[in-house]
Amino acid sequence: MKKIISIKSISLLIALLSPILLYKDLHSSEQTKHYELSQFISPETCGGCHTQIYEQWQGSMHNLSSDDIIFNEIANAGLVGLNAKDEIEEAEHCQTCHTPVGYITGFPRKTSDDRTKIAPIAKQGIQCDYCHSITGAYSIYNAQFNYSPGNGEDDPGVKRGPFKDSDSDYHKSEFSKFHTKSELCGTCHDVKHITSGVWLETTYQEWKQSIYNKQGVQCQDCHMYQRPEYPSTGSTKRVKNPGTAAEGSVERDHIFTHYFVGGNMTIPAQSKEISKMAEERLKHSVDIKIDSQVEVKQQHKADGKNIKSQNSEENRIIIRITNNGAGHEIPTGVSNIRQVWLKVIVKDSKGDVIYKTGVLDEKGYLPPNTIIYSTIFGDGKGNRVDNLAKAREIISDRRLKPMQERVEKIDIGDFQGKITVEASLLYSGLPQNVADSIKGLNGMKIPVVVMKDVKQVVER
Repeated sequence: MKKIISIKSISLLIALLSPILLYKDLHSSEQTKHYELSQFISPETCGGCHTQIYEQWQGSMHNLSSDDIIFNEIANAGLVGLNAKDEIEEAEHCQTCHTPVGYITGFPRKTSDDRTKIAPIAKQGIQCDYCHSITGAYSIYNAQFNYSPGNGEDDPGVKRGPFKDSDSDYHKSEFSKFHTKSELCGTCHDVKHITSGVWLETTYQEWKQSIYNKQGVQCQDCHMYQRPEYPSTGSTKRVKNPGTAAEGSVERDHIFTHYFVGGNMTIPAQSKEISKMAEERLKHSVDIKIDSQVEVKQQHKADGKNIKSQNSEENRIIIRITNNGAGHEIPTGVSNIRQVWLKVIVKDSKGDVIYKTGVLDEKGYLPPNTIIYSTIFGDGKGNRVDNLAKAREIISDRRLKPMQERVEKIDIGDFQGKITVEASLLYSGLPQNVADSIKGLNGMKIPVVVMKDVKQVVER
């Protein structure tokens, strides 16, 4: 007997599948518009009332996300030489998070789209009306948000935020629990390769597995507390920022700051305040200790000529590194590009260098023996790939996890008497050799931050 499928059943099936269909549609370069550009309000309009918040946002990487020269040049370089359809699709997908108003209104849809044709409002990156039109997310990665924008400046609709008693003469206001949770941040800061399924960025997942999640400390509780002189990390106090969210509005014990400071220091001159805060943040992210005693390990090696064993000793210095300030791994985000490494210089009693690692050469390049904390991606066959569009596996991930100690034991060879060990953990947003290899960056010098440095006299 044949079963007849009712219209009601078909409608129910479509409803159940709609998130899947929407995902495919949102991540297809052939997507038709879901929203009109005219529905969104310019940040300048918002700044008319929310003056301080607007001024903070102006210098932020959220504002600059679409115009960031390093992002754009690396994204363009990532398209060069790609032939596989799935790799091209991934490489073309960056605008989802970096030019979001443009993406959801139809342009730019692809990395290769003509940037000179981007509408001014869309070019302003991750902006006020975009974030405050979000109602939730249907998956916490790849910017899979749900939106409910208004209809432009004459009919701005509802703006959502963290306060239950907000009131505005210009737009309707609504409390949004989603805006108080890490999921709001994680929906862009977790990135999955859209065809291979490999996780390319996992900042939200890293936080979710950390002690900060268990303690109820959200992304906003660090990154939207920071302001000049208050780095607001896991190793510092997170001091509230009293004030008003808008001119003449109610005084509150905390107004979330909108600097959105991370580790990015290579930014335009108008954002020097953000750059300084990024350096402060990095310098309060880790702790390093050096054991005062060398670990001596006996080695038994076969002598190839005499076919007999011989004894030797390894003198190991022990360095302990703790990520005590970040609610995620260090580095996070594009962790195959961002560099965090250990620099060690060992001097004998005369002051002569007897061992070193992680010391930049005259070009600013790292030597091969450097201890680097990063993620290495592969092509699915065990071969390293640096272009994330080609990533089909994670070969290794040795980053620093939140509130966990990493112990490095380094053999420094034979020595007599006491030695002095200098150890530093350093950060660079982009390897200098990579910057030098990209024509559009014009030999830009990438700043290096000493996150932490210590010195210890060590003896056997």
